[in-house]
Amino acid sequence: MRLSRYFLPVLKENPSEAQIVSHRLMLRAGMIKQASAGIYSWLPLGFKVLRKLENIIHEEQARAGHIAIQMPIIQSADLWRESGRYDDYGQEMLRMKDRHDRDMLFTPTAEELVTDIFRGHVSSYKDLPLTLYQIQWKFRDEIRPRFGVMRGREFYMKDGYNFDLTKEDALHAYNRHLVTYLRTYERMGLQAIPMRADSGPIGGDNTHEFLVLAETGESEVFYDSAVTDLTFGDRQIDYDSREQCQAILEEFTSKYARTDETHDEALFNQVPEDRRRVARGIEVGQIFYFGTKYSEAMGATVQGPDGKPTPVHMGSHGIGVSRLIGAIIEASHDDKGIIWPEGVTPFHCGIVNLKQGDDEADAACDKLYGALTALGLEPLYDDRNERAGGKFATMDLIGLPWRITVGPRGLKNGVVELTCRRTGESEELSPEAAVTKVAEIYEQIA
Repeated sequence: MRLSRYFLPVLKENPSEAQIVSHRLMLRAGMIKQASAGIYSWLPLGFKVLRKLENIIHEEQARAGHIAIQMPIIQSADLWRESGRYDDYGQEMLRMKDRHDRDMLFTPTAEELVTDIFRGHVSSYKDLPLTLYQIQWKFRDEIRPRFGVMRGREFYMKDGYNFDLTKEDALHAYNRHLVTYLRTYERMGLQAIPMRADSGPIGGDNTHEFLVLAETGESEVFYDSAVTDLTFGDRQIDYDSREQCQAILEEFTSKYARTDETHDEALFNQVPEDRRRVARGIEVGQIFYFGTKYSEAMGATVQGPDGKPTPVHMGSHGIGVSRLIGAIIEASHDDKGIIWPEGVTPFHCGIVNLKQGDDEADAACDKLYGALTALGLEPLYDDRNERAGGKFATMDLIGLPWRITVGPRGLKNGVVELTCRRTGESEELSPEAAVTKVAEIYEQIA
């Protein structure tokens, strides 16, 4: 993409309505525009990142054998009355009536809807286990939407639902989801710590939230600092192996890590004093096991091995895709702007032409652009007739991990400048070597 043809409405001044870094930088970088309180239009740069996150989630869900579907954003209230949640959910649910005076609602979550799909098509235990998931827009009518996409009313969410014959099977699904989430967040350049949490209106006894540590987090968290030394890395997992999945759950949840709702001061005091930490965290996902809560209420049964109808055991597993972008920015920025991890960057590399209109500089930039594109990378070429300082400021603001700077002086010596956004370090390389190095960086994270 050439910046002269791209829609990137960056702002030079900090928006007065933005209270936290991620909201401020998303507005300044032209990623979003507020449509109304807590509701945003996603502009091209923000939409590209949203799609990057979505693709990572799809890949990791497929790796674990989970199956994607798409459910509607408008649901019938009748399903929620079956489960008993319609009146209990509260004012966060946006209720409405259609032209036939039927009660409808804008989806805040989809346990009822997916249970209805299941009961209509699955009748035998031989069709289990089954995990269905979607990535879809949701709506919760927050009383005070704030912090941009971190606490909006409309949000993009991955929600998955497992159906299993027994509690033991469902707890394996729970563990399997924990593993997929650890892999997913690390691919996004995040450390998301699983913490024992409260189930809220979803219900169930087993639940962990995944939290990214940040000063602007909405939750107070208490944890053993040893959990921050854990990484999933590139280990290979057999998702059908109960032993492997259980071992990873124990590895990542055996040390103390809890949100304020489930904090136990006595247990926390058993952690060595030098490792006790109290901080703030941003919730980016949650997994639940809630047994037969919905299947019994809604008649989602299968014929068991004994020929008798058996309510299935269920769980739900969510990732806040749109709020993840805010969390990544909160965890990865400086005073110049965003610093995207390579795994989620909207463009792999920026190209800055220091002297637009100079034949040699233009030709070199075009050649770099073509070489990177031929390797399957997406460069963003700033070919605008702007001053160098303005071009650098834009690149720093939007946070591309790598930048290649091209100017007549360097080209006379046969070099361009490759700069790392995170460290600010630059090196002079031939144009061919710069392309090769950028390609190698992204090969390592593929």
